[in-house]
Formats: sequence, structure tokens, C-alpha cells
Amino acid sequence: MSRRLLECVPNISEGRRREVIEAVVQAVRGVEGVRLLDVQSDESHNRSVITFAGEPEAVAEAAFRLCERAVALIDMNTHRGEHPRIGAVDVVPFVPIADVTMDDAVALARALGRRLWERLQVPVYFYAAAATRPERVRLPDIRKGEYEGLREKMSDPAWAPDVGTAVPHPTAGATVVGARRPLIAYNINLNTTDVNVAKQVARAVRESSGGLVNVQAMGVTSERGQAQVSLNLLDHTRTPIMRAFELVRVEAARFGVEIAESEVVGLLPLDALVDVARYALRLRDFRRDQILETRLME
Repeated sequence: MSRRLLECVPNISEGRRREVIEAVVQAVRGVEGVRLLDVQSDESHNRSVITFAGEPEAVAEAAFRLCERAVALIDMNTHRGEHPRIGAVDVVPFVPIADVTMDDAVALARALGRRLWERLQVPVYFYAAAATRPERVRLPDIRKGEYEGLREKMSDPAWAPDVGTAVPHPTAGATVVGARRPLIAYNINLNTTDVNVAKQVARAVRESSGGLVNVQAMGVTSERGQAQVSLNLLDHTRTPIMRAFELVRVEAARFGVEIAESEVVGLLPLDALVDVARYALRLRDFRRDQILETRLME
């Protein structure tokens, strides 16, 4: 019998206080039927990405408990970081993996949103496949203005939350909940400290500025002080990692800057790396089942 499998990848606005991050992660570990897969924290972004998966109902429960703990421990009035955010729990995406439909994921997202308001008094926006209107599909559009501008943004009827009153939680702000395909969070560090170069490169790469389809990008300063192009690849089947990497390389070269290194934040599908191997090694007719570990797991 096949197992229903749902992934959840909450992003919390804490990447520096280890005790807070661990307390939030413990809330996930305490739910039976959920497997914690990955925790990555970034001090410069002051953000942690937590990945877990399991049976859909158990994952939804773990997501609520994570939010409950984060809301209790994170005060957005003192939060500072490079990454845009609107709340203590900035975003909670549900990702169908096996025998779970996108409609199932949307239903769970909507239920979690209602629960966050009813139990924690955190207003919620729905995005991606769970969005209630076209202008809320893209996460950057909801985040525009960030936490500091949230109260004013909510006062506009066009940006009232989908669930809850149009007033931010006094310490936790608001949360965005949704359902989406697997996303690859990918950072490319440049061998310069000039963040303006990264911002110019990001503008050329992201879809909203006329760049690559299904790619979001912004220029920030990394925790090592390097200029960084921080990307979200929303659909690697349409825009593979190597295509984004190559465009960043070409655009950075216009400023006399090279790529220093890159990093994946959280997890990514194996097929995305197979695409990289095909491109970088010019492999002809290379198949996923030629990977030893893939055959051993069959």
C-alpha cells in the first residue's frame, strides 16, 4: 500500500538564537508520524528554514505546533535581518509529494490559516495554489512593505488578511500559508562585497523584471559579508538550476565580478541535480535510474 506523503517547509524569523530555533524544532519532533528532514539557519538573513514530511494530517498538526511555539518565542519588534518577512512565522508552504493532490494541500493550508487566527490571533494571507485572488499568488507581493509596513498595508481594504482582522499580532505580525510545487532555495555568492552588484544581477535574473520564468531573486549581503544573489526556483523543470547559475555568471561578469560559490538552502529534488549532471558533463541519454543509490532504493 502506498503511503500518503506531504512536505512542509516553514520559514521562521529567527536564525541566530540557537535555543529558540531548537525549541521550535522540538515542537515538530513531538508529533508522531512526522519526520524532521532538515533545519538550516542563516544569521545574516536571521531566518531558519525547517523541513519535515509525513502523513498529511500529522504534518498539519506539526505545522500548527511549530507556529504556536514560534509565536510565543519571537518578537518581531526587535527582529532585524536581510530577508524580507512579515511575521514570526513568515511562510508555511505545504508541498504534495506522494498520493496527495494539490487540492488536498490547499485544504490543509486553509484549515491551518483558520486555526492560526482562532487559536493564536495571528492574521493570515493565503498564497500560491491556496491564494484567494490573483494578486496574492506571489509571495513577494504579499511581503512587500515587510513587517515594518504591515499595519499600514493592512489598513488598505485590498490588503486585508484572508483570515483575521486587519491588525497585525502585536509581536508575531502575520503569516503567509499556502500550497505549492517543490521549490529550490538557492543562493549564489559573488566575489565582491558590493551588494549593489548583487541587486543589479538579481533584477536581470528574476521573472518579474523580465528574466527567467518561475524565478524569484534578490540581492543581499551574506553572513560572510559577500554580495549574494538569493533565488527561489519555483519550477526546476522549466528553469533548471544551471540556467539560473549561468545567467547570474554572465550578468555578474558585466561588472567584472565572478561567482565565488553557491549553496542550496534546505532540500531539493534529485531530478534537479540530474539536470545539472546532464548539462555540466554533457551526458548523453543519462537516466535517473543510472544513479546507484536510486536503484538500491527500488
